[in-house]
Amino acid sequence: MRRLLYVAVVLVLLQGNLGLDSEQETETHVVTVDSTNLRFTPSTLTVNEGDTIRFVWGGQALPHNAVEENEVFDSGDPERELDYGHVFGYESAGTYDFFCEPHEGFGMVGSVTVQDVEAPVDTPQSVGTATNDSSWTNNGQFFLAMGMVGLFTAAMWRARIYD
Repeated sequence: MRRLLYVAVVLVLLQGNLGLDSEQETETHVVTVDSTNLRFTPSTLTVNEGDTIRFVWGGQALPHNAVEENEVFDSGDPERELDYGHVFGYESAGTYDFFCEPHEGFGMVGSVTVQDVEAPVDTPQSVGTATNDSSWTNNGQFFLAMGMVGLFTAAMWRARIYD
């Protein structure tokens, strides 16, 4: 029983060294519309590959959208209420200029610089669309935790039988 318990503890402690938590930290960067109603805030930002840029606004007097000049992302038709995101996939490093279609002439423009980072294991290497779904990572951690609980329970049950 002690041997099984030691193995369980060692696996938990060495989880990072064994590559069991290959998740790379990603961030969501929010862009809003400022109080003048004709500017993105912030208008320039720097993110890492794998990060999400999220355009969020509500209750605006004028409808807005966010369109990347090379159609890498497009939030759709101008809206007074918007929650749109785009994930910059791995191998998408570069600078992306975006604008609000109806207000580009008024200076409602911005840019995002995407910095190159090493992709985590088992991650697609393409630019994708926005998602807040990190369930693939959370599920892996959940199953690891459940396996550890199962091993501990089996060890305790076995120890009771042979006592």
